[in-house]
Amino acid sequence: MNLEIRNPADLNNKNEYEFFKSLPPCIVIVVAYGKIIPKKYLDLPKKIFINIHASLLPKWRGAAPIQRTIMNKEKESGITIMKIEEELDSGPYMRQVRVKINEQTNAKILGSILSDLGAKNILECIDLIDNNKAVFIDQNHKNSSYAKKIEKKESKINWRDNATDIIAKINALNPSPGAYFEHNKIRYKIWKATLSEKVGNYGEILDDKLTVACKDKSIQILEIQKEGKNKLTVENFLLGSAIKYGDRILC
Repeated sequence: MNLEIRNPADLNNKNEYEFFKSLPPCIVIVVAYGKIIPKKYLDLPKKIFINIHASLLPKWRGAAPIQRTIMNKEKESGITIMKIEEELDSGPYMRQVRVKINEQTNAKILGSILSDLGAKNILECIDLIDNNKAVFIDQNHKNSSYAKKIEKKESKINWRDNATDIIAKINALNPSPGAYFEHNKIRYKIWKATLSEKVGNYGEILDDKLTVACKDKSIQILEIQKEGKNKLTVENFLLGSAIKYGDRILC
């Protein structure tokens, strides 16, 4: 399509700024950029900066809205198409699209759904802006929450937590970085699990299907990956597993 592609490492670079400033009036679309757009760019005349954000703003502003939505056991998510202002994810929005999510929704699934929604809706929003029909609505800043970046220490499973919280963590961190536990100094990532009504001492293996007791109830592991090995269904994993019924995985 004869498009010029640039990949600046730093928007504060003088040459990049001068190039951008030289462009004719334009709509700038920002998606999962992960950096703050410098104010001098936002202040340029005849240029409008639009962001596709993966949450229902003002909820979950910040770096990890998809993960925090799932980890918080929300019942819905969505996209917000909004005008970029200097403060993080605080600008007025012109469109929000909502989707239902449940306890089987992981970050990979939700990310794909929201990506498709964003691609479809941004085209319609560009047309509205181009025809001066866009209406922007101010966010209610009192209801804002922040989706901070996922830290490595959050990936470790604590069997003292509630079973629903552990499943939410597993889903939120799939595909990256993955929720894990350690047993006999070996790390295991859990990729999929379901809630079980069985109870026992936290970390205890309650049956021969790899059901693990939590603070309340338990989780049955469905997909698991031993450190240095491939991801397996629990049935295949148990064929050669050192983790057995009656063992206890301590945090």
